[in-house]
Order: sequence, then structure tokens, then C-alpha cells
Amino acid sequence: MNTRLFLAALAFVITGCATAPQVPVALTPKALATPGTRVAIAMTELPKINTFFPGASCLLCMAAAELNHTAMTAHVQKLTYEELPKLNAQLAAVMTKKGHQPRLVNINLEALPDFKTDAPNFARKDFRGLKQSMGVEKIVVIQVTMVGIERMYSTYIPVAEPKAVVKGQSFMVNLTDNSLEWYTPIDIQKASDGNWDEAPAFPGLTNAYFQTLEMTKDQVLVPFSN
Repeated sequence: MNTRLFLAALAFVITGCATAPQVPVALTPKALATPGTRVAIAMTELPKINTFFPGASCLLCMAAAELNHTAMTAHVQKLTYEELPKLNAQLAAVMTKKGHQPRLVNINLEALPDFKTDAPNFARKDFRGLKQSMGVEKIVVIQVTMVGIERMYSTYIPVAEPKAVVKGQSFMVNLTDNSLEWYTPIDIQKASDGNWDEAPAFPGLTNAYFQTLEMTKDQVLVPFSN
């Protein structure tokens, strides 16, 4: 198996390395109080489903970790996203039932200019130009950056049992002033309810994995459903 260097620090478009991490912003009734609000919904490309070994911080450490989990990795890489790719469409359906006008869009977050401000609760990318170009008032972005199974290491030594993980963020931006009207960091972790090391099907971990997908969907959909 080829050695993969795991990047422990994920660079999000909202929280840059020079700024404090964005804290959660609750969705308030005021944010979508106007019936018929035009909302764009963008979902970034899903990452590959894989295994991750943070803490195995040298090449030999990573190689050893991967070798020790060959069967688990082979199984994990065959798992599916289930309905996670439909999350944007599911959110659009929720908004439609609430009387709003959602539309699914594709955007390149990296191509957007930076939004320079020291004020809290503003997007770090400037989404304001989308108001005119897309004819919308707000945009919801769903960005999943990690999906799979993670096991913490200290160099060569595993320090915890594997857990199913989904990581990323989702947020809604007011396109008038670029303010965040909703922000939720996605960091869902679920251990196996029983023994995790049951090759080749790993039923405990597999069940935990699909539970994390459901919890991810709930984290995005529930605030807009209430």
C-alpha cells in the first residue's frame, strides 16, 4: 500500500490560519422570516471515503499504521455515501416546504475573493457578488472535508479505538453584507457499539459509519426544519 501523508490541519474557507476559529452561529427565525426568500444552496465535492491515522507523524509511522489496518482500509474504501450527496437537494425540499425559493448551484469557493474584516461572524470569502449574478439573497454552503474511519496514534502506537468520522462545516451567508446568519462546524465521531475488529466486514464500525452520515444530515437539515 502506498504511504499517505495525512494532513492534520484542514484549511477551511471560513476560518483562515491567521484568524480565530469561527464559533457556531445559531439560525434565528429572523434570518428566513420573509416568505419567498431566494436562497442558493451549494455543496462542495465530497472527499474520498478513507481511513485516517492522525498522530502517526513520520513516514515510517504512517506506513506501519496503514500496514496494521490493511483489511479495515480495504473495507472502508468500499463503503458508500448513502444519501449524503443528496443533502443539498434535501435541504432545498425543506426550504420549499417553508415557502422559500431555493436553487441548487455550483460554486468554486477558492475562486472567490477574500473578505477582509476583523469583525466576528462574517464569511472569510466574499460571497456578495453572487447576489446579482445568481439573483439570490442568501447562500447556504455545505462543505464536507473528511469521511471515513479515524484512529488516533502517537507515532507508532495507537492510542484509541477507531471511530467513524465526518468533518467539515456548513453555513449561510447574507449576500447583502457577507454576514454569517448560520454556521455549524461538522465534527461527528462515533465509535463501534461492540467489538470493532471484526474483519473482513467490520459490522460495528460499518454501523457507526452510517450513523455518522445520518447525524451529519440532521445537523444540516434540522435547524431549517424547525
